[in-house]
Amino acid sequence: MSTVSDPDWDDLPPLRDVIAAHDLRADKKFGQNFLLDRNVTDKIARCAGDLAGHSVFEIGPGPGGLTRSLLREGASHVSAIEFDPRAVAALQGLVDFAAGRLTVIEGDALALDLLSLGQPAPRRIVANLPYNIATPLLVGWLRQIRTQPGCYAGMTLMFQKEVAERIVAKPGGKAYGRLAVLVQWLCAAEIVYPLPPQAFTPPPKVSSAVVRFVPKVLPADAPAFEAVEQVTAAAFGQRRKMLRSSLKAYAPYFEACGLDPEQRAETVALDSFIALARAAGCSPGG
Repeated sequence: MSTVSDPDWDDLPPLRDVIAAHDLRADKKFGQNFLLDRNVTDKIARCAGDLAGHSVFEIGPGPGGLTRSLLREGASHVSAIEFDPRAVAALQGLVDFAAGRLTVIEGDALALDLLSLGQPAPRRIVANLPYNIATPLLVGWLRQIRTQPGCYAGMTLMFQKEVAERIVAKPGGKAYGRLAVLVQWLCAAEIVYPLPPQAFTPPPKVSSAVVRFVPKVLPADAPAFEAVEQVTAAAFGQRRKMLRSSLKAYAPYFEACGLDPEQRAETVALDSFIALARAAGCSPGG
């Protein structure tokens, strides 16, 4: 692993001083829970792999704890997207210190196409995501991974532990659902670092976990993202119903895809959902 070793990093003000200077108290409306422990942020950055030569996107940097770790770990450039203008102001000292390796963008990550920022490949997303928008952000990036192969070399993202468990869930349990299918179709995903509430300032009411995503190379006949979204939304929107009811429009394809009409969505293997989406395309039953 390539790490930028620079004794001047110790000259940066402590994060708590940055927070105090800019009145950057965590605000619930922004979903803010800050990571201030360098040991924690360094470990998250290392979980992302060798960052040397990579463009890194970070969502919700807050006072910049993880941002500092990403720069220390050798990212060629970090693009930090921050909605809170207080945090944008608080990060300006780090922007100056990073000497061209950090850009802070004030804006809504949900409305921003990271690829439009023009950073060169290889690209990674590493973030302690605001929990109130974590799932829609993830789904948007998964859509890009499907439609623009190679756009991201990987993602290392913090979620509520419950969401992380849903992401890596296997068929047969309550946690298995649409999110697990979308993620595991497109990426190899694993929980790499659980964190207790006490790791954050202020401590959230829930535990958290870092999940690492490595995009897969899909076969040429892989279905469209919209087709998989459609079939999983129908199946898990009525997850307690048998497939003959929840996926009635897809019934003509059941036999070819090896599906039992009396199955329920939570017992259907990933490959069967993908086969069904491939067979039906975006026009179920047609």
